[in-house]
Amino acid sequence: MAGSTVATPVILGPLLCMAPDDPNKANLISTIMFVSGAATLLQSTFGTRLPIIQGGSFSFIVVAIAILSQPEFKCPTNLDKITDEKEREEIWQIRIREIQGAIIVASLLEVFIGLFGIVGKILKYITPMAVAPAITMIGLSLFKKSAEYSSRNWYIAILTILLIVVFSQYCMNVKLPIPFTKDLTTGKLIRYPVFQVFPVLLGMGVAWLICYIMTVTNVFEPGNRSRTDVNLKIISNTLWFRFPYPFQWGIPTVSLGAVLGMMAGVIAGTVESIGDYNACARISGAEPPPVHAINRGIFIEGIGCVVSGMFGTGTGTTSLSQNIGAIGISKVGSRRVIQASGLIMIVFALIGKVGAVFVSIPEPIIGGTFCVVFATVAAVGLSNLQQVDLNSSRNIFVIGFSIFFGLVSFQL
Repeated sequence: MAGSTVATPVILGPLLCMAPDDPNKANLISTIMFVSGAATLLQSTFGTRLPIIQGGSFSFIVVAIAILSQPEFKCPTNLDKITDEKEREEIWQIRIREIQGAIIVASLLEVFIGLFGIVGKILKYITPMAVAPAITMIGLSLFKKSAEYSSRNWYIAILTILLIVVFSQYCMNVKLPIPFTKDLTTGKLIRYPVFQVFPVLLGMGVAWLICYIMTVTNVFEPGNRSRTDVNLKIISNTLWFRFPYPFQWGIPTVSLGAVLGMMAGVIAGTVESIGDYNACARISGAEPPPVHAINRGIFIEGIGCVVSGMFGTGTGTTSLSQNIGAIGISKVGSRRVIQASGLIMIVFALIGKVGAVFVSIPEPIIGGTFCVVFATVAAVGLSNLQQVDLNSSRNIFVIGFSIFFGLVSFQL
């Protein structure tokens, strides 16, 4: 979840024309955490009632990038010369209000699909051949942003990648003892697969520590984007406590082109979630969700996306596949645990400094993390082809053309 939470302000911030040290980036992260926590509570209580986490969706971010890349949303050439704080705020808030309006209106489609049971009627058409290209394209379309942030310092980016790979692939069976705990059967300390459950956070943390050491020893010269003190101003300028609220950036604006584009993100998120529901039920040992449960889940997810638009997160919410994998690792498939996680997210969202800490992560570390996270998203999409006959020339054509033309159309 960390990757999708950090991605929104980091990727969209420059396109929104936000200043690098704007504390509102931290407020965006806090807002995403708040809405994700609320959506998780709704989904696990009233939706599919499966132990599934809701979080920021990459499919919405891809569309938001396309919208903000339009000529009318290009940043003013004299942006660096604007010193009036209110004027700077209005510049980026105009842009995020456009994204808000597109998400709210487009997400009504998902609400409609779930409310009137349309998912049950189209399930037979949502095959692995449709799911695989949709999810794969989400990961592949973000490779430029990964390269952009990694290029700030390729050594740190590659170090971050290596740390995440080592933790997730080679230390996955290493279990560390948890202090002050006891196994009731053996009397020994309880051991937990920390590297298997938190490889991304641990990789980012170790890389961050190394950057900090190189900062205080002046190995990195002042101005180097790998220094940990580059964005310290965000932490100091962010309020300790802040309560996100609807329309905090102003009243959303709506345009037909943005709404139609965002509907593509909604459809991609819906298709991905349907696969996640079945995967979550299988891994947690529950029965496959019936059609009415899937309809209910999509309806609640649509409500979550509408709320995301109202609060101005810059993205919608969807089921997070990586957290489903964590259930298989930790063997904890309880809804109560997921509901407690949702409450924890809401509490952390109210502490403004938490979001500020995430924003202050050096850009090369973020770039390296994106390389792993977005590659994994693409691979998850391709994994849906396990049951597809790849000896069929028709199937190969459909898959290849869908992915290739998706990449081409993204450049239009």
